[in-house]
Amino acid sequence: MRARLITLLLALVTGLPAAGGAIAASALSAQSNTAAGVTVKATPRALPGGAWEFEIVFDTHTQELNDDPAKSASLVAGGRALAPAAWQGDPPGGHHRKGVLKFNALDPQPQAIELRIARPGEARPRVFNWRLK
Repeated sequence: MRARLITLLLALVTGLPAAGGAIAASALSAQSNTAAGVTVKATPRALPGGAWEFEIVFDTHTQELNDDPAKSASLVAGGRALAPAAWQGDPPGGHHRKGVLKFNALDPQPQAIELRIARPGEARPRVFNWRLK
């Protein structure tokens, strides 16, 4: 038990994978994308285990944020696109929204993941990439 705790703490501090190939979310940096007057920021919160979680922040001063991340996001890995399992966050409306987008974990863990968020009225989805291995 103590060895496992030390391994996990080292993974969090160094950003290296913990035992079993699990990636500490702290090893994956936040990314943001600004287009059409809206900034979307994606931060991995938890990856190993039963669900992969990403904190998503929408920010603008020019329009209402009526996005539905549960319907407009996907996680692409290993040639597969997964729909979100859940969105837990602010409802549509306003100029600032925040929440957690959850996906079922992929097994085996891919080498890289791509989070795509399609926004109403935008020709291309916002794309965020992370290397896991």
